[in-house]
Amino acid sequence: MASNKITIGNVEITSLSDGILEFDLCNFFPSIPSESWGPYEDHLTEEHNVRFNLACFLVRSDGRNIVVDTGLGPRPADAPETPWGELLNDFSAHGVKPEEIDMVVMTHLHRDHVGWNLQAQDGRFIPTFPNARYYMSAIDWDATHDPSLQHDRFPNAPDCVWPLQDLGLAELIDGEHSLTSELTTLPTPGHTPGHMSIMITSQGERGLILGDVLHNTVQVHETDWVSRADIDPEQTRATRRSLMERLEREGTTVLSVHLPKPGYGKIGRMNGRRYWQPLQA
Repeated sequence: MASNKITIGNVEITSLSDGILEFDLCNFFPSIPSESWGPYEDHLTEEHNVRFNLACFLVRSDGRNIVVDTGLGPRPADAPETPWGELLNDFSAHGVKPEEIDMVVMTHLHRDHVGWNLQAQDGRFIPTFPNARYYMSAIDWDATHDPSLQHDRFPNAPDCVWPLQDLGLAELIDGEHSLTSELTTLPTPGHTPGHMSIMITSQGERGLILGDVLHNTVQVHETDWVSRADIDPEQTRATRRSLMERLEREGTTVLSVHLPKPGYGKIGRMNGRRYWQPLQA
């Protein structure tokens, strides 16, 4: 089983988690007939559901501590038994303090990637990572203000995203943006209009923090299978096809937010089919 920590060149990555989410197949993949899952039973839970890790990657590059995605956030007071809300506990378990973080980078602005950006205290919002700047796609920022999208697609933006600008902490970025000398954003649109992945290049080695280009290992091969969470299905399919081909061809290490933790693997091929190959310790 893979360790929760890997290195790519000089870059060290630790996989942390806010917990898990689980959905019925018909709920999350409504356009995929249940019989189509027949060859892919091993990609599902025993209950025939899809389960997602809520990963947060702690990346150390150029002397900076960078968090990529921040999970769903604190458990609701009326739902204390939810299987998520664990991120700060995981930080503590790994000896990491929120004030040590220099940058927070969001692959996109869906609710399960921005939940721990801020916390409510005495009627105001305070940053969970008080010494960090918060980086996000300018395209997604605009999408969270689109009345046709905000309520259904970005419901917690008013609490977890918008206040960052009022606090002077928001950094809106476009295209391929250099975060450090080793980390560059890569536009991978479709799941959201401004969805981006994070390319790691160091000492001749490469990795990619994937964001939500994949939700389930089946999509490594079934690249046309989209979920209800994908805002632009056709763009999502095109992005995923292109990226899976590239990652397979280049042998790039992949760091996936929602695949089984710690989420490290490569895209392989066997008997004419592409598959997810977890990294071994």
